[in-house]
Amino acid sequence: MYPQFQGIPNLPDLTHPNELLEFGSQIMKISLNLAIFMAFLGLVIAVINFSIKRRFRESGSLHEAPEEPTLSLQQWVENYFRILDKFPHLVLVLILVTGGFFLCSTLANRYHHWEQQRVQQVAATVSGDRLEQPTPRIRYTVVEPYIYYNWVDGKQVKVESEQIVNRYMAIASSNIDVTINQSTDVQKDSAIYIVDFKAEYQVVNQLKQAQDFFFEFNPPYGYTLLQNFKVEKDGQLLPQINPGDYGFPFRLGAGESATFQVVYKAQGGPRWVYDSRGESLAKFQLTALANFSKADFASGIIPTETKNERNGTRFTWVFEDNVSVRNPFGVFTATDSVKNTGILPRLLLLAPAVFLWWILLLYFSVNLSLRDVAIAGGLFFACLLTLTYLSRSIDVKLAWSMISLVMLALVWGLGKNKSAKLAAIVATIAGGVLPIWGLIVTYSGITLSLAGLLSVTWLAVHHWYQINPKT
Repeated sequence: MYPQFQGIPNLPDLTHPNELLEFGSQIMKISLNLAIFMAFLGLVIAVINFSIKRRFRESGSLHEAPEEPTLSLQQWVENYFRILDKFPHLVLVLILVTGGFFLCSTLANRYHHWEQQRVQQVAATVSGDRLEQPTPRIRYTVVEPYIYYNWVDGKQVKVESEQIVNRYMAIASSNIDVTINQSTDVQKDSAIYIVDFKAEYQVVNQLKQAQDFFFEFNPPYGYTLLQNFKVEKDGQLLPQINPGDYGFPFRLGAGESATFQVVYKAQGGPRWVYDSRGESLAKFQLTALANFSKADFASGIIPTETKNERNGTRFTWVFEDNVSVRNPFGVFTATDSVKNTGILPRLLLLAPAVFLWWILLLYFSVNLSLRDVAIAGGLFFACLLTLTYLSRSIDVKLAWSMISLVMLALVWGLGKNKSAKLAAIVATIAGGVLPIWGLIVTYSGITLSLAGLLSVTWLAVHHWYQINPKT
């Protein structure tokens, strides 16, 4: 049984109730401590401000200049109030970054879980349920002498006896014809194979005397339904005497041959293979007609001939003489391989840092109000949310191409005039679009380096040369 994947360890996931409650309690503690700190700091500033104003009144009445420490405190208080004017922006950015981190960590966990489920499904189609038909065996018994030692009255005695030993004879030729149709198992939501099996085996007694043999043909492993199972010898039906016993006795004289025909219909897992048990194959031919699309050969044993027929594919393996195949080979339904896993989780974990860099570039490029910052933050994380789920259906690069165009079209409205609009576009390309591209393409280092160079170049041109002043 495959393990249940629970996502990335030690990463916050707000879909888990216990983590959500713990996160809420931490927010309450931090908010309370921050409120106490701000109240205490405000009280200290109020006392300092009252003291400065009192000294100014006293110095004015005495026609004296205020002391230098008083001027320094006054300047510090004025700087503090300037910072306090920008404090709502800082709080809003922190809230967006913190909330965005928990949102992105949750999405990264969910996406990682979804990727592992895809890998598990693909692995199940390759190494899960299957119909495996073993090659038949021609068994006979011989009596061989053997010696063993026993103790009698304290003395070691040599005892000669006989034992019955199983021997096996190679099959002279095999001609197998398999027709495979694919259906759907509604309960498991997976494919099942309906196999029509016909085979002809030739057996030649290569011993120097007549011998009793057993033709042992086991039904396919992994079947859910087996019907119309028949074994014939030279056109004569061989009855199955004991239930579950698939050994059919027959006798051949020295040099004589016999032909066995085996037919059955079976249903089972989404793969059919033939197992030669590592034995040598001579004059072997296996033809498998897969009446469905995306059929491919299993175990890497390349067919002698592959031919498309109507809605399916016919695979043919022909081995003339002295060939040993170690692995079972046959047909399975090919699926799209899972490539480049882990790209979206990595992107989502780094997304809050990308957002912080983008919002700083916007602050240096255009004048932003609190409403603008809130809308920009919502736009950024909404684009990432759309990218996360849209990439499950289409290629992630195509998805981000479409989303980034929408993002640039909306950011155009940040500026009040054409120059400010262009500044917002350049800042978004350098701080938002290109870094995301750098995290989803193969050459991440080069792309991120270009994004950083473009960002620094834009800020230098914007502020040093005043080509596009903030308005």
